[in-house]
Formats: sequence, C-alpha cells, structure tokens
Amino acid sequence: MTEQLIETPVLIAGAGPTGSALAIELGWRGIASTVLEQGDGRVDHPRLGIILTRTMEFCRRWGIVDRVYNCGFNNDYHLNVVYCTSMSGYLLGKDSNESCNEMRPPEQSPEKRQRCPQIWFNPLLESAAAEYASNAILHDTRLVDFEDKGDYVDATAVNVHTGEKTRYRANYLVACDGAASAVRGALDIGMDGNPVLSHSLGIFIRSPELLKLHDKGEAERYIFVGPHGTWANLTVVDGRELWRITIIGNQSTMDLDKFDAIATVRACLGTDTIPFEIISVTPWRRTELTAKKFRRGRVFLAGDAAHTMSPTGGHGMSTGVADSVDLGWKIAALMEGWGGEHLLDSYEAERRPVAAANAAASAKNFRAWTSASDCTQILDDSPEGERIRQRIGEHMTSVGREDWDSLGLQLGYLYDPSPICVPDGSPRPELNPLDYKQTSRPGSRAPHAWIKPGVSTLDLFGRGFVLLRFDAAADVSPLQQEARRVGLPLKVEPIRDAQIAALYQKKLVLVRPDGFVAWRGDTLPERCDQLIATIRGAGS
Repeated sequence: MTEQLIETPVLIAGAGPTGSALAIELGWRGIASTVLEQGDGRVDHPRLGIILTRTMEFCRRWGIVDRVYNCGFNNDYHLNVVYCTSMSGYLLGKDSNESCNEMRPPEQSPEKRQRCPQIWFNPLLESAAAEYASNAILHDTRLVDFEDKGDYVDATAVNVHTGEKTRYRANYLVACDGAASAVRGALDIGMDGNPVLSHSLGIFIRSPELLKLHDKGEAERYIFVGPHGTWANLTVVDGRELWRITIIGNQSTMDLDKFDAIATVRACLGTDTIPFEIISVTPWRRTELTAKKFRRGRVFLAGDAAHTMSPTGGHGMSTGVADSVDLGWKIAALMEGWGGEHLLDSYEAERRPVAAANAAASAKNFRAWTSASDCTQILDDSPEGERIRQRIGEHMTSVGREDWDSLGLQLGYLYDPSPICVPDGSPRPELNPLDYKQTSRPGSRAPHAWIKPGVSTLDLFGRGFVLLRFDAAADVSPLQQEARRVGLPLKVEPIRDAQIAALYQKKLVLVRPDGFVAWRGDTLPERCDQLIATIRGAGS
C-alpha cells in the first residue's frame, strides 16, 4: 500500500503547551502547520498549574487571555503559601497572597499571572490552535522517522491504533515531544546540567472536604517539613476538590509496587479523618538540563525537548512557550521571504542561554525549599520544639520568596548577545528576580505602558517590526525605504506621551515582531541597509 504524502510548511511533534503555542503563533501569522500528538489530548495527571505573566502577555496577543482567566479555577481562592508539618500539624510560616480575582497586573505588564491547571490549559491552547483553518492537529499519531534532505524534511508518522503510516514533507520540523524527546535522541544531541536533582512522586487526588477539615487556610501550596527536612508539598489544582501532592524521595521511591500512596497521602494530611480519592500516581525526576544544540539543519528543539527544569517557580512551561514565540516569527519571516539566511541561527543563540538561566533559577528555588536544617525536634511539643518551628518557619518564608515572586525572571530575560540585535554600548542590567526594572536596551522586552485605557504599548507589537518615534521631527524615511526594498514589514508608531518617552529613553526605538527591542537611538544610523540586514538575519 502506498503511503499518503502530505506537504506542510511546519511539522510539529507534540501538542503540549509548547507545540500548541507554536501552532497558534504560526497560525496567527498566516503560516500553516501540522501537529502530531501521540496521545488523545487529555491530561490525566496535571503537573502545570500556574501561568506566568509573560505567557499571559502572549495569550493577550493571540486573543485568548480571557479564556485563561476564566478557565474554571476558583478565582476567589487565596493563593497563600503555607509551611507546616502536615495539614493537621503545626503551622510554621505563611506567605499571604491575594486570590486571582483580587490580584491586579503589576505596573510593568498589562497582564497578571493566573492559575490554570494543565487539565484545562493544554486543551485550551490546542483548541485555539485548531481554530486556524490552516492548522491540522492529529491525535493518536506518533512521529516515527524523519530525515533532513537539505531543502526539506521528510518524515513518517503512524496512527498508534491502526498502524497506518503517513509521510510528510515539511520545510521545518520542530520537536516539542517532551523531556524524553525521540527527535533529540535521533539527532544524538546531548544535554548539559544535572540529570537528577531529586526523585519524586506525584499523587493526584480528589478531596472535596479538605478545605473544610483543616486549619491552615487556603493556599496555592502547602509545603511540609518534618524531622528530616522538607519532604512533600500539596498544591491546589482547581481551588475546590482537586489537589496534587509531590513527594521528594529517592531512587527507591520510584518503585510503585512498593510505594504506599494511601499512607503517604494520610501522612501529608496528618489525620485519617479527611476523606480522599487517589486519581493517579506518577513517578518523575526533577532535573536541570539544557540541550547542547537547539537546532540541526531544518530540525529544531523547543520546550522540554530542549530544556528541563524543576517546577519550582513554574518556569518550565513558560520557557517553552517563549521558545515557540521566538521561533515562530523567525520561521514566518523565512516563509514570507524577508528573513535572512542567518535568522534561524539566532534561535539557539537567544533561547539557549535563557533556558539554562531559568533551569538554574528553578534548581535554586528547589534547594531553597529543602534548605531547612536541624529539624529533628520539629514535632516536639516543648519550648525547644516551638523554638525550632519558629526558626524554620522564618527561614522558609525568607528563602521561598523568589519562587512565588519572580517577575524579573519572567520579564527581564535578555537576548544579549544576539546576532539580530544591535548593541548600543549601555551596560547590561543585572537580572534580579524580585526587582524588575523595564528598559528599552536592545535585546530586552520592550517596556509596557498604557497608551490609553485598555491599550498597552505591547499591543502595538507582533505582526512585523515597529519603529516607535518619540520625536515628531525625526526623519525615518531612509529606514522605511530600505525595509520596503527587502520586503521587511515595518510600521512607524508616533508616540507623544512624555512619560512613555522617558520610559523608552531614546527618540527612536525599533521593536521586533516578538516584542523585543532590536535597536534604539536618537537618530537613524548612517547605514540603514546594515541595520535592516542585521535585524532580519542577513548580516555577516
């Protein structure tokens, strides 16, 4: 039987958040894609829960941000962080946080973070991707073989139920197939970093009575510290009855035949009186790994296929979605004919350092979680036990802050150096997770400011390059002429607001399609052709 041959501009392996985000970004830009997903689209064991601010900004661009805010999570539920010995044990410390309904966007962004469990977020993104008629999303379909032919990628996929095979011919293949990426393995690309931060077990439970039967109050996460230190946490899933427990263990913990999930849940609850139902139990490894290469020819790695990190801080999915946005506009530029021959090289140059930094920060957050020392008497009902509980509570609330309040890491990451950004000699700002200061320095996310009610400067960016002109007298026609000559999409946006001008620091600021600053200055450079060549990846 002759295999069917389907041609597609972009073939995406995996329909998780990274793969679906790439399909949305491409569809939003008018580029067709085919997504191969070996599962059926359901999420049986949610790992992801928090959608960070930068991802919410991308959802705003795609027109789906309200879907995330209204995903079904109990938005009146308070997102505190509680440190305790168990749900029925001693309270050690508490970080108080607002509910999603009470929360307001930070001054540096038009959007705020939102809790949206993976059981809802994955289908939400996949549905949004499927709304583009140019996209095809195929479930129960696994990529089994591929070959980069130089001018295109030849690939074969199989239906996991029928065994029917289909051939694909794509301009590009993007592997979004997870931490155990078969594509990365076939390319023989190794990983740098730590392959085992810890062995862990996830327990997904339903307990409708839990909120009423403990005294710790509502919390996004309850972190349990016992005589041997931090050993588990319980995380809210839907704000009503679904919860996820993570056990920090060792190699032996991974043996499900010997693991007593019921006894472990009861130890977390600290009582036998709270009823619960175990939905699923999944072993996993906490890692800090970054692929040595993000690209080989016409094949790219993105998301967990390119980097894995501890979930502490919620940066794994966010990093993957940002991969998709960076790669998406660059692939579109090549497909539309204005991208230069070196443009796709900038994907690895920009994204790999960010992924490694986020993985390191996530590992740091995990080490902070487990840094409580001398806990042996933490359960003692004595003055010494109380002194130890107070000391550990103060320590945990202090070191845990970067896990919950990391706007600098979410929005302050830099593409520096980048082959498609033009440095201006200004000093590189220090990345501070707790203190994010906006800047228009090349390689930085362009600052947010409100132009008018409901309209952010970020809303100006996306479709092509945007030149913000804060000086009405500035002649920008040479740049416009050169952009037209090579087909680069460029729009000039005059802004007369003095406060926004002060925030952007220069009279002219050129912003890329992904919202990052490519160049800035008070006057255009003498050689606009060189500037355009650099930012579109056609420079030397």
